[in-house]
Amino acid sequence: MSTDLGLIDVLGADAVGQPGQRRFRLFVRGVRGSAIMWMEKEQLNTLSLALDGLLAGFSEGKILRTEVQVGPRPAPVTMPSDFPRNPDHDFQVARLGLNYDEARALFLLVVVPLEIIMERGQEPQAWIREDAAVSFLFTQRQAQALTNTITILVTSGRPVCPLCGTPLDGGPHVCEKQNGHHEILQVEENGEEEEE
Repeated sequence: MSTDLGLIDVLGADAVGQPGQRRFRLFVRGVRGSAIMWMEKEQLNTLSLALDGLLAGFSEGKILRTEVQVGPRPAPVTMPSDFPRNPDHDFQVARLGLNYDEARALFLLVVVPLEIIMERGQEPQAWIREDAAVSFLFTQRQAQALTNTITILVTSGRPVCPLCGTPLDGGPHVCEKQNGHHEILQVEENGEEEEE
């Protein structure tokens, strides 16, 4: 059965773990309950870009996301200390649906869980649980704060190669887009020549 958390008062995102091994999550809390929704970095960034597009449309382009900032990096974002240790909902995200209610000037996010079932002797099975979707409403101000938070999260991971976008781990990096470098294939030729 799907759950409607209504208008929430806490909305945020953070990451758990070290760069390169981080897990990303969206967390919400309202009068009707709380939820932690685990997702991929790309899902979180896609949500941020969708919110940015809607916010820019409402403000005629006056609200824009900050991509680069001079000065020290902003502090990492963390879940509030008074957030429930055992939220009402805690799941991996399969799919996100974003809408905007113009009459109430509120965003609606519908989050569909992904359930992994592992039975002995069988391959794990993934189920998209439309029936267990969690939805909630939030304001334009909360949306703007969330996109700023996601920008900090996405850019605070491992540095990436500016040419190919591959994460840099501190070791040697062979970039396919730099000076025509690409993975080298070894071609072996038969050393004996045919006699005529």
